[in-house]
Amino acid sequence: MRMTKKVCIITGGTRGIGFASVKAFLKEGYQVVFYGSKEETVTNALKNLNYDNVEGRWINLNDEKLVNEDFTQIKEKYGTIDVLINNAGLSDSASFLDYDVDRFDRIMNLNLRAVYITTHAAATIMKEQNHGVILNTSSMVSLYGQSAGVAYPVSKFAINGLTKSLARELGKYGIRVNAVAPGIINTDMVKQLPKEMIEPMINAIPLKRIGEPEDIASAFVFLASDNASYITGTILSVDGAMMS
Repeated sequence: MRMTKKVCIITGGTRGIGFASVKAFLKEGYQVVFYGSKEETVTNALKNLNYDNVEGRWINLNDEKLVNEDFTQIKEKYGTIDVLINNAGLSDSASFLDYDVDRFDRIMNLNLRAVYITTHAAATIMKEQNHGVILNTSSMVSLYGQSAGVAYPVSKFAINGLTKSLARELGKYGIRVNAVAPGIINTDMVKQLPKEMIEPMINAIPLKRIGEPEDIASAFVFLASDNASYITGTILSVDGAMMS
C-alpha cells in the first residue's frame, strides 16, 4: 500500500549521530528505516525507540545486490524513498607508517564505497519519483586533514567531492545532495577520552562546548526539509566555529 508519509533511510543508525538522527526524523513524522552493522545492535536500538514508524535492518552495505534489493523492498513497502542519510563509517588514528593496504581498504570500503552503493540505489529510485534528498556525514577533517589515520580524512575529502558533483548532476531530477561536517561531537568515542585531553579541545571551540549528536541530527532535519529547498552541493560545518 502506498503511504503518504515521507520515508528516510539512515545508515549507521544504532548509536551516536546516527541514532540521534533516527530519533529526530521520527519526531518529524517520517517513516524511518535504519541500518546497523549486526542484528544485536539493531535490536538494542529498536528497544530504545518508542515509535511505531521505524524499522531496523542489517546487511553488508558493500554488497551492491543486497542494497539494491533492500531499497527496492523499502520503496515497494512504503511507496517512496524521500531521504537517504549516509552516516555509517569508521574513524582511524593509526600512523601512516604503520598502515597497510588492508587497513586502508577497510576504512575506504565503508566510508566511501558503501556510500556510493547506497547513493546509487537511492538515486535510481529518486529519479523515478523526480524528488529526493541525499545527505552525507562528512567531517571537519575533510576540510583540514588530520595528523594520523590518513584513510579517514581521505574518505571524507572524497565524500565532499561526491556531494558537490552529484548535486550538479542529479539536480535536474529534483534530487538535492548535501553533507554535514561535524566538529568534535559527544559520542561514545569522545566520552572515553581523558579529561586532560578533552578540556583543551573545548577551550579551542569558540562556543566553549563540544557538540552533541542532536546538533548534527538537527542539521540533517533542516537540510532534508522544504526550508532548504534551494540548498544543494553544500558542506555544512557544524563545529562551533572550531575550524573557522
